[in-house]
Amino acid sequence: MRSSPRRRKRAKVQAPEPADVRERILATASALFYRLGVRAVGVDLVVAQAGVAKTSLYRYFRTKDDLIAAFLRREDEDFWGHWNRVAERHTGDPLAELEAHLDWIGERVGRANFRGCPQINVAAEFPDSDHPARRVAIAHKLELRRRLRLIAEGLRADRPDELAGQLSLLINGAFVSSQVISAEEAVPLLRGAANALIGPTRTLGRASKKRRP
Repeated sequence: MRSSPRRRKRAKVQAPEPADVRERILATASALFYRLGVRAVGVDLVVAQAGVAKTSLYRYFRTKDDLIAAFLRREDEDFWGHWNRVAERHTGDPLAELEAHLDWIGERVGRANFRGCPQINVAAEFPDSDHPARRVAIAHKLELRRRLRLIAEGLRADRPDELAGQLSLLINGAFVSSQVISAEEAVPLLRGAANALIGPTRTLGRASKKRRP
């Protein structure tokens, strides 16, 4: 028995997979949050831009705060994914690894559409330490310092935690200074400042090692 045209037409219409709807909402919200600021973007704008019903948004994100936290986790995954790929190319050479990280971070800071570090931006908008998005932001910055400490240990710095803190301040400072740093000078400034920090600690580390019996 042949199906009617209406039945055939209905069979062609397929609802998007739930994962696709969730990703569309999150991708739309992430772009808006980053470009306009979290507080400036309402749920109505997100659903309108994503082309979904408000009920669909709340099916995947119970509150706007949950959506903000998901946005930061998405940015987190992107940042560390890039970091890991760079680190893998310089296994066993901490200085080359650090220089490579400063290169891609400087390139990112110098982009015309760069609006700062998402984690820092959101933390500034939500001073409450218990806010779910702020917790994600803090965890991201602690992870940055942990990874920089591993590099500092590889460089045999006398005080690796101190060097990691200094490098963390340098990188975060670049993120919040993008408006006054040109694309051409972002990488040279990062490299020059890092070399000023690394030089003495590496020299001291070697000297102390030579004095050991």
